[in-house]
Amino acid sequence: MKWKEQILTLKAYQPGRTTDEVKKAYGLNEVVKLASNENPFGASEKVKECIRSYADSFAIYPDGYTTSLRTELASFLQLDEKQLIFGNGSDEIIMMISRAMLEPGKNTVMPTPSFPQYRHNAVVEGAEVREVELINGAHDLDKMAEAIDENTAIVWLCSPNNPTGVYITDVQLRGFLDRVPEDVFVVLDEAYYEYVTADDYYNALEIIKEYKNVIVLRTFSKVYGLAAFRVGYGFANESLIARLDPVREPFNVNSLAQKAAVSALSDQSFIDECRTANKEGLEQFYAFCRENGLGYYASEANFILIDFNCDSNELFEYLMSKGYIVRSGAALGIPGTVRVTVGSKEQNEGVMNAMKSFLAETVKR
Repeated sequence: MKWKEQILTLKAYQPGRTTDEVKKAYGLNEVVKLASNENPFGASEKVKECIRSYADSFAIYPDGYTTSLRTELASFLQLDEKQLIFGNGSDEIIMMISRAMLEPGKNTVMPTPSFPQYRHNAVVEGAEVREVELINGAHDLDKMAEAIDENTAIVWLCSPNNPTGVYITDVQLRGFLDRVPEDVFVVLDEAYYEYVTADDYYNALEIIKEYKNVIVLRTFSKVYGLAAFRVGYGFANESLIARLDPVREPFNVNSLAQKAAVSALSDQSFIDECRTANKEGLEQFYAFCRENGLGYYASEANFILIDFNCDSNELFEYLMSKGYIVRSGAALGIPGTVRVTVGSKEQNEGVMNAMKSFLAETVKR
């Protein structure tokens, strides 16, 4: 078989353990998953009603143009419909961009640690990967700009960044984009955009008007609570979308997902409630970290990265034994830490109590 040489050392995406697996492994009746940054409050009631009343034929292909969702989202964002592209999650759009622009002889610049699919897709396409280490959880935009050369095809920005939760300010972003050549494609991944409350966060809709080489990616998987449906989207100037769209697979967003996303978009009061609850949850974790002398990054997302200065996998396993699934920092490239999704008030209290027990047991050793 004539496989691409670069994929021979790649590993397939390894999803975390399911709640059922953890229940069985540890003999638990209840398990709380705080590992994948899902919305602990689920989806809007409007979505649930939409699903219950769904009666379309399963034998008919989805609308390949995502017409209804496109129309509603364009109106919501005040964009032209031709400025939008949809994917089977924003992951697929990341793959589309990589497939369209990367190849041997080209390079791509990205922060590290950050969302691993940027690197993964670049390796598949045979491009050179230029990773720039974060500084205190934030993008080192100066070094990222310096890493760009005549062979750079794509620059990836993640704001708020996963796994640190640190965002890029308006001043920082504009200063960086002013240094990027116009023929370099800049991807601004905003998977956690709806959770942001910072006053100095940029307006991505204005950014794409001023910088024609920028595409913004968002998703319905996080605050909208539709992770099971896999609906992501991007927006940019019309000519950029027109170049990218031929790479998109036909019928890539299924019929039920399209309807669910339209319903979710129509309930912004639910989004506001989730944003408020998330901010309150983050404050719970901040207080816990201060009380226990633990390092952390202030987050503008729905998760927090906490530095326990310990074996991340040991803490990860301990918390699972207590019924809480988090993400080990060892798997994220930041050993000594864990990333915890902000849950409900009760879920947050529960995982923090388990963390306190771990700290108490560690002190006794």
